[in-house]
Amino acid sequence: MAFRHRTLASAVQDLAFDGNKVALISGPRQCGKTTLARMLLKPRRDGVYWNWDEPRFRRRWIKDPATTVPERTSRKAKPLVVYDEIHKDRRWKRTLKGIYDTLESPCDLLVTGSARLDVYKRGSDSLLGRNIPFRMHPFSLREMRSAQASSPDQVLQQLFSSTARQSKQRQADLKDLLAYGPFPEPLIGQNIRRARIWRRTRSELIIREDLRDLSRLPELARIEMLATLLPPKVSGLLSIQSLAEDLEVAHQTVSRWLEYLERLYYVYEIKPWYRQVPRSLRKAGKLYFLDFAEITNEGARFENLVANHLLKACDYWTETGEGTFALHFLRDKEKREVDFLIVRDGKPWLPVECKLRDSLPSNALWSFMKVLRLDKAVQITREPGRKLHKQKELQVLVVDAARSLQIFP
Repeated sequence: MAFRHRTLASAVQDLAFDGNKVALISGPRQCGKTTLARMLLKPRRDGVYWNWDEPRFRRRWIKDPATTVPERTSRKAKPLVVYDEIHKDRRWKRTLKGIYDTLESPCDLLVTGSARLDVYKRGSDSLLGRNIPFRMHPFSLREMRSAQASSPDQVLQQLFSSTARQSKQRQADLKDLLAYGPFPEPLIGQNIRRARIWRRTRSELIIREDLRDLSRLPELARIEMLATLLPPKVSGLLSIQSLAEDLEVAHQTVSRWLEYLERLYYVYEIKPWYRQVPRSLRKAGKLYFLDFAEITNEGARFENLVANHLLKACDYWTETGEGTFALHFLRDKEKREVDFLIVRDGKPWLPVECKLRDSLPSNALWSFMKVLRLDKAVQITREPGRKLHKQKELQVLVVDAARSLQIFP
């Protein structure tokens, strides 16, 4: 099995390169950033790929950064220069700004990194106005078969118009995602023993190399212990105080460690949405993994898979100009909860509940729809099926993951 479809490819070309902007692509380690960069390089007549780990490149970068840009051999074709992991240089933005501002002829610049590329942002180094940032996620159900992305309005229309048909292929893809996770190497290889080895090695690299380079923290062994405590916490309310007591460190220390793990795209947290919601939960968030295959609990793993798809859609729509999208969840002090809420331009847009097998809409969905004055909601299940439930003007679509998640980018 080989997947060649990456949704970001066309967005990078249309929005960054065609607009003469630097493309900044950040994302989790081994999600396919380098492969995407080489895909974009392949059709170019002139281009070069540089990696920070290469001593030859580092010498050029430090001595004369302009020499990393190849000469243009054709008036019609612009060169493409890829800089991989240059965020490990603390002054990378200032150097890149200098290259961009002194280019003698048009050239496309692409920067990739396994940490958020705004980590070292400083006023004097800012590339503001010169770049477009993108976040690259691992594979989603749709991207396994297609690079085309639907707009938010198209997604809503397709969900409720029943145009998404049942597919054995999509069911098989969903099964593979749940078994091997969304990252290219284990998903393509489909060998569970090798996947476990890959996953363990990746975790060690993130904490012992990437985190060390990012933070200079000395407590790497403790952070490894924190990482082992996190998978059972997925889908539940995150108690930082409980983690602090388990690790025998301060509350602020665990918060700082989690922030670093988020910057490295190891985990992410979604916060409760409390506007318009009486007696809403306000502080405690829920934690999820970019690699949900680390989670052993079936229900939590499935919920994490759904969370990844929704977050990826929110990020893609925001970064491609469809609006400002964010992922939250709903919970009040009566413990009524809806797993996810997509917020569009600061307003609730689509509540999404996640169930393994329940074919009836949750009571919490109906309640929160009335409170937020929303007329549509979705309940995604693991079991195949699709049914539209109505209460007057309210509609809740109960639909299986294979059929629904293939619609999201």
